[in-house]
Amino acid sequence: MESKLTKEKWKKKLTKEQHLVLRDKGTERAFTGKYWNHHEKGIYKCAGCGAPLFSSEEKFDSGSGWPSFGKPYDDANVDEKLDERFGMKRKEVICSNCGGHLGHVFDDGANTTGCRYCINSISLDFQSE
Repeated sequence: MESKLTKEKWKKKLTKEQHLVLRDKGTERAFTGKYWNHHEKGIYKCAGCGAPLFSSEEKFDSGSGWPSFGKPYDDANVDEKLDERFGMKRKEVICSNCGGHLGHVFDDGANTTGCRYCINSISLDFQSE
């Protein structure tokens, strides 16, 4: 479900960097985000709307420089869609509540699901347990 906020309201609500990623489908540079090397227990939420997206229990070090998770906190909160931008075929990960771009999911995860949800830190807020 796409958010009901207008483009102008999103620009007011988010920082310039958050808007670039969440609304314009940009990507932060690897190893620069606040959560790529973050190890506290809790829930990672959408920075756009606050929906719970990923649990720290599913977070693992993929070596990619972005926070990586084996599976979503709740499948209903995350959508996936084919992304063929830049001549690549990838699965884009989107917040199902606000439509914000989160990152991509790959099938090379070294965990029980085999998935690696590679998520931009700037798309996330963290709530400690």
